[in-house]
Amino acid sequence: LVGWGETADVGGTHGIMGAVSTAALIAGGKVTGIIPRFLLDREAAESELKRLTDLVVTDDMHQRKHALFEHSDAFVAMPGGIGTLEEIIEIMTWAQLGHHTKPIVLANINRFWDPLTGLLTHMREAGFIHTANLVRPIVVNSAEAIVPAILAASIKSPVEEGDADVIGKL
Repeated sequence: LVGWGETADVGGTHGIMGAVSTAALIAGGKVTGIIPRFLLDREAAESELKRLTDLVVTDDMHQRKHALFEHSDAFVAMPGGIGTLEEIIEIMTWAQLGHHTKPIVLANINRFWDPLTGLLTHMREAGFIHTANLVRPIVVNSAEAIVPAILAASIKSPVEEGDADVIGKL
Protein backbone atom coordinates (compact mmCIF):
# COMPACT_ATOMS: atom_id res chain seq x y z
CA LEU A 1 0.00 0.00 0.00
CA VAL A 2 1.38 3.36 -0.99
CA GLY A 3 -0.07 6.46 0.59
CA TRP A 4 -0.12 9.42 -1.72
CA GLY A 5 0.29 12.90 -0.27
CA GLU A 6 2.76 15.73 -0.75
CA THR A 7 5.36 13.01 -0.45
CA ALA A 8 5.11 9.35 -1.35
CA ASP A 9 4.65 7.42 1.90
CA VAL A 10 6.09 3.95 1.69
CA GLY A 11 6.63 1.20 4.19
CA GLY A 12 9.68 -0.56 2.83
CA THR A 13 12.77 -0.16 0.73
CA HIS A 14 12.57 -3.47 -1.16
CA GLY A 15 10.32 -4.81 -3.91
CA ILE A 16 7.59 -2.60 -5.34
CA MET A 17 7.76 -0.20 -2.37
CA GLY A 18 11.48 0.24 -2.94
CA ALA A 19 10.94 0.81 -6.66
CA VAL A 20 8.27 3.43 -5.97
CA SER A 21 10.45 5.27 -3.46
CA THR A 22 13.50 5.15 -5.75
CA ALA A 23 11.50 6.48 -8.71
CA ALA A 24 10.02 9.29 -6.59
CA LEU A 25 13.46 10.32 -5.35
CA ILE A 26 14.99 10.19 -8.85
CA ALA A 27 12.14 12.40 -10.10
CA GLY A 28 12.94 14.94 -7.39
CA GLY A 29 10.09 13.95 -5.10
CA LYS A 30 10.10 13.43 -1.38
CA VAL A 31 9.65 10.05 0.25
CA THR A 32 8.52 9.37 3.80
CA GLY A 33 9.15 5.86 5.07
CA ILE A 34 6.72 4.60 7.71
CA ILE A 35 7.83 1.37 9.34
CA PRO A 36 7.26 -0.39 12.65
CA ARG A 37 10.36 -0.72 14.83
CA PHE A 38 10.37 -4.53 14.71
CA LEU A 39 10.76 -4.47 10.91
CA LEU A 40 13.69 -2.06 10.80
CA ASP A 41 16.36 -4.74 10.66
CA ARG A 42 14.32 -7.24 8.66
CA GLU A 43 12.92 -4.97 5.94
CA ALA A 44 15.33 -2.10 5.49
CA ALA A 45 19.05 -1.55 5.68
CA GLU A 46 20.22 1.62 7.42
CA SER A 47 21.84 2.89 4.21
CA GLU A 48 18.55 2.51 2.34
CA LEU A 49 16.59 4.32 5.06
CA LYS A 50 19.03 7.25 5.01
CA ARG A 51 18.09 8.05 1.41
CA LEU A 52 14.47 8.74 2.42
CA THR A 53 13.37 12.33 2.94
CA ASP A 54 11.76 11.45 6.25
CA LEU A 55 11.40 8.33 8.35
CA VAL A 56 8.61 7.61 10.81
CA VAL A 57 9.24 4.64 13.10
CA THR A 58 6.17 3.33 14.90
CA ASP A 59 5.80 0.91 17.79
CA ASP A 60 3.64 -1.56 15.84
CA MET A 61 1.65 -2.17 12.65
CA HIS A 62 -1.47 -0.47 14.01
CA GLN A 63 0.43 2.76 14.60
CA ARG A 64 2.04 2.38 11.16
CA LYS A 65 -1.36 2.22 9.46
CA HIS A 66 -2.57 5.23 11.42
CA ALA A 67 0.58 7.21 10.51
CA LEU A 68 0.20 6.18 6.86
CA PHE A 69 -3.40 7.35 6.94
CA GLU A 70 -2.47 10.68 8.54
CA HIS A 71 0.32 11.38 6.01
CA SER A 72 -1.72 10.44 2.93
CA ASP A 73 -4.21 12.19 0.69
CA ALA A 74 -4.94 9.01 -1.30
CA PHE A 75 -4.09 5.30 -1.20
CA VAL A 76 -2.74 3.04 -3.93
CA ALA A 77 -2.65 -0.74 -3.65
CA MET A 78 -0.06 -2.12 -6.02
CA PRO A 79 -0.04 -5.88 -6.59
CA GLY A 80 1.12 -7.37 -3.32
CA GLY A 81 0.69 -9.93 -0.63
CA ILE A 82 -1.52 -10.49 2.36
CA GLY A 83 -0.22 -7.37 4.14
CA THR A 84 -1.20 -5.18 1.19
CA LEU A 85 -4.62 -6.83 1.08
CA GLU A 86 -5.16 -6.32 4.81
CA GLU A 87 -4.15 -2.66 4.64
CA ILE A 88 -6.33 -1.77 1.64
CA ILE A 89 -9.32 -3.55 3.17
CA GLU A 90 -8.84 -1.56 6.37
CA ILE A 91 -8.68 1.70 4.39
CA MET A 92 -11.91 0.70 2.59
CA THR A 93 -13.49 -0.18 5.95
CA TRP A 94 -12.60 3.26 7.31
CA ALA A 95 -14.23 4.80 4.20
CA GLN A 96 -17.35 2.69 4.71
CA LEU A 97 -17.54 3.91 8.32
CA GLY A 98 -17.31 7.51 7.11
CA HIS A 99 -13.84 8.07 8.56
CA HIS A 100 -12.48 9.46 5.27
CA THR A 101 -13.26 10.21 1.64
CA LYS A 102 -9.70 9.94 0.36
CA PRO A 103 -9.29 8.28 -3.06
CA ILE A 104 -8.48 4.56 -2.99
CA VAL A 105 -6.83 3.14 -6.10
CA LEU A 106 -6.28 -0.50 -6.99
CA ALA A 107 -3.43 -0.78 -9.49
CA ASN A 108 -4.87 -3.73 -11.37
CA ILE A 109 -1.68 -4.56 -13.24
CA ASN A 110 -2.13 -7.73 -15.30
CA ARG A 111 -5.63 -8.03 -13.75
CA PHE A 112 -4.08 -8.75 -10.33
CA TRP A 113 -6.98 -7.30 -8.32
CA ASP A 114 -9.78 -8.90 -10.42
CA PRO A 115 -10.56 -11.51 -7.73
CA LEU A 116 -10.90 -8.75 -5.10
CA THR A 117 -13.06 -6.52 -7.27
CA GLY A 118 -15.26 -9.52 -8.06
CA LEU A 119 -15.59 -10.32 -4.37
CA LEU A 120 -16.47 -6.71 -3.50
CA THR A 121 -19.12 -6.68 -6.23
CA HIS A 122 -20.52 -9.97 -4.91
CA MET A 123 -20.57 -8.63 -1.34
CA ARG A 124 -22.34 -5.44 -2.45
CA GLU A 125 -24.93 -7.37 -4.49
CA ALA A 126 -25.53 -9.72 -1.52
CA GLY A 127 -26.21 -6.70 0.69
CA PHE A 128 -23.16 -7.03 2.92
CA ILE A 129 -21.66 -3.67 1.96
CA HIS A 130 -24.46 -1.44 3.16
CA THR A 131 -22.75 1.83 2.33
CA ALA A 132 -21.40 0.66 -1.01
CA ASN A 133 -21.25 4.24 -2.25
CA LEU A 134 -18.42 4.81 0.25
CA VAL A 135 -16.49 1.67 -0.75
CA ARG A 136 -15.67 2.38 -4.37
CA PRO A 137 -11.99 1.98 -5.09
CA ILE A 138 -10.84 3.35 -8.40
CA VAL A 139 -9.50 0.49 -10.48
CA VAL A 140 -6.84 1.25 -13.08
CA ASN A 141 -5.01 -1.24 -15.25
CA SER A 142 -1.71 0.57 -15.72
CA ALA A 143 0.80 2.39 -13.53
CA GLU A 144 0.50 5.41 -15.82
CA ALA A 145 -3.20 5.76 -14.97
CA ILE A 146 -2.67 5.99 -11.18
CA VAL A 147 -1.81 9.69 -10.85
CA PRO A 148 -4.48 10.91 -13.32
CA ALA A 149 -7.06 8.81 -11.45
CA ILE A 150 -6.04 10.33 -8.11
CA LEU A 151 -6.09 13.85 -9.54
CA ALA A 152 -9.50 13.31 -11.11
CA ALA A 153 -10.89 11.93 -7.85
CA SER A 154 -9.36 14.70 -5.78
CA ILE A 155 -11.11 17.40 -7.77
CA LYS A 156 -14.35 15.43 -7.60
CA SER A 157 -14.55 14.98 -11.35
CA PRO A 158 -14.81 11.58 -13.01
CA VAL A 159 -11.99 10.31 -15.14
CA GLU A 160 -12.74 10.70 -18.82
CA GLU A 161 -15.06 7.90 -19.94
CA GLY A 162 -12.90 7.19 -22.97
CA ASP A 163 -9.78 6.56 -20.90
CA ALA A 164 -8.96 2.95 -21.76
CA ASP A 165 -6.71 2.63 -18.71
CA VAL A 166 -9.49 3.18 -16.24
CA ILE A 167 -11.65 0.13 -15.72
CA GLY A 168 -14.10 2.05 -13.56
CA LYS A 169 -15.35 2.07 -10.03
CA LEU A 170 -16.85 -0.86 -8.20
